[in-house]
Amino acid sequence: MCAAPVHKDQGRLRAFLEAEARAAGFDGLRITRPDQVREAGSRLAEFVARGRHGTMQWMADRLEQRADPARLWPQARSIVMLAMNYAPGHDPLEILECKSRAAISVYAQNRDYHDVMKGRLKTIAAKLAARTGADVKVFVDTAPVMEKPLAEAAGIGWQGKHTNLVSREFGSWLFLGSIFTTAELPTDEAEADHCGSCRACLDVCPTDAFPAPYQLDARRCISYLTIEHKGVIPAEFRAAMGNRIYGCDDCLAVCPWNKFARRASEAKLQAREDLRAPELAELLALDDPAFRAFFSGSPIKRIGRERFVRNALIAAGNSGDRRLVPPVERLLADDSPLVRGMAVWALSQLGGSERIATLRASHGPDSQAEVEEEWRCALTGTGTTAWRKKAS
Repeated sequence: MCAAPVHKDQGRLRAFLEAEARAAGFDGLRITRPDQVREAGSRLAEFVARGRHGTMQWMADRLEQRADPARLWPQARSIVMLAMNYAPGHDPLEILECKSRAAISVYAQNRDYHDVMKGRLKTIAAKLAARTGADVKVFVDTAPVMEKPLAEAAGIGWQGKHTNLVSREFGSWLFLGSIFTTAELPTDEAEADHCGSCRACLDVCPTDAFPAPYQLDARRCISYLTIEHKGVIPAEFRAAMGNRIYGCDDCLAVCPWNKFARRASEAKLQAREDLRAPELAELLALDDPAFRAFFSGSPIKRIGRERFVRNALIAAGNSGDRRLVPPVERLLADDSPLVRGMAVWALSQLGGSERIATLRASHGPDSQAEVEEEWRCALTGTGTTAWRKKAS
């Protein structure tokens, strides 16, 4: 096999890459090698073996490639990791007190970050290839690449106790992308762990999704439940979700390192004003065409209208706002059994046992067992026990 290309002036090449990264809107660039994340593979294997990946079967299906970047592309000699800051200019937890409005994770209030980053990465990669003669491949969270361990190995940050990447410059607010290349590039030192004795991210989690520091059980995570999980959300977690309808920023937002994060450039990642605190009533009224149109260009579109309205109905049930009863009642006749079932639950939480009985009589038995179970729980007042965090 031919030797990997080595650029004659590594210092100038590094300066070139950093300048191109800045020009493309990236806030950090570091370099590592494919063999620098071996321990991450064993941690991932244990995560999957314990079933903590939930229904994310894609993690198990390509486990070996995730564990070892060399299996994904054996010819790769260097990995350029790039980071883009998306720190908000406000406290993202304030919205949790506005019960009739929806809390959407900060990252999803912007354009889909895959679309924002991939084209820019391809531009940098093409220039790297032209200058070195090396082959390149670009990845942005759409291939079996473990971006966070690679970013740690490259020195961009470290994986905190919440398992997300933390940076001394940008806190917990970073998008990551990578350029794999056959070029031999000078590497950076790995970043050390700076979490210390802090456990703010662990203690704030509404559903106690961290079995131990640096471990996550996705099955309990609100981000997983609202985005990845396709079916009925277990009753024990619904009250804890509050008005979080897409993702959860709690563990990110309380990280003390965020005090060093500069607000992301509005020109680079501008949040949509209508996604900062949308009214639940408006979201509940979205049919499929309206959902697709409203979330065009947004990562939210990927979960589909059914899961999205499911999440909004849980938020409505937690709101205590009786004004939401009419739009929720209309969804009792929705085509989706998942939506119908969550509408039943939401109405049971908004109160009025007599009204529940009347609605049951008018709608009659449902053909789907999961919807019937929600009716049974609503009529008997069972099955709605909220998750209560363990005492610290």
